[in-house]
Amino acid sequence: MIKRILVGLGTSATAESVTRQAIDIAKPHSAELVGLAITDPLRLEWTGPRPMGIGVTAASADLVRTRIARAAADIQAAGESFGNRCRAAHVTHCLVEEAGDPFEIAADLVRYHDMCVFGLRGLFEHGVVPEPRDALERLVSHGVRPILAVAEQYRPIRRVLVAYSGSLESAKTFKSFVHSGLYTDAPVRIVHFGDDTRAAARRLEKATAFFTAHGRAVETDHAGGSADRDLLPYAEAWKADLIVAGNSAKNLLLRRVFGETALRLLRESTLPLYLAQ
Repeated sequence: MIKRILVGLGTSATAESVTRQAIDIAKPHSAELVGLAITDPLRLEWTGPRPMGIGVTAASADLVRTRIARAAADIQAAGESFGNRCRAAHVTHCLVEEAGDPFEIAADLVRYHDMCVFGLRGLFEHGVVPEPRDALERLVSHGVRPILAVAEQYRPIRRVLVAYSGSLESAKTFKSFVHSGLYTDAPVRIVHFGDDTRAAARRLEKATAFFTAHGRAVETDHAGGSADRDLLPYAEAWKADLIVAGNSAKNLLLRRVFGETALRLLRESTLPLYLAQ
């Protein structure tokens, strides 16, 4: 059951897409949207190493003031876009503005929400300073999940591709998706990559039984090849609007959290992602 959704507004450029995706989820569930706008003062105030001098210090202070003002204006624009969209859709909503470490703030707030909707790019810095390249990865590693991560351009979710590797983490992700009750009218395809035909057939059969038991019709495909290399091209060829993907355990820190396939999706996908593990 989904009743409270945390919506990371990010930049004013991404706020419309994130809000529209969140509204699509909220309306059939009669859920409340909580818009979240975060300012990270430490990042806005960091101007890098600089030589000593009164002129340099004054110029740095002016740069910081300009950054803060631009961030405030962008947050205001994002909040107005969020509120206007929610009111037009008759969706219950509120706006929360926070200042501090965005990863800690989001990790704290997610405890009190059923899921989160964030942008794939442009999460916190409002177009003012460069975003950390691994911002979305760090959100998930801080325990912020499940997340629907969406692109800057709004894309209605009409076709859902579930990538199932056979790992426990991958199964947990598609189970979370099914339990969420999201996009019940969208056709679902479960795809398995790899060369072991017998293992693929067995895993796809068991995954199908789970979906069927929950009233979700699915189709399946054994694509062969490598999910890490082939999943995104496959999703684009099938015209998927959402990828549901778990991970498989690796031995580096981020790979333990995400897996190779999920990491590549986070860094390269232009399609919305459902991330639960």
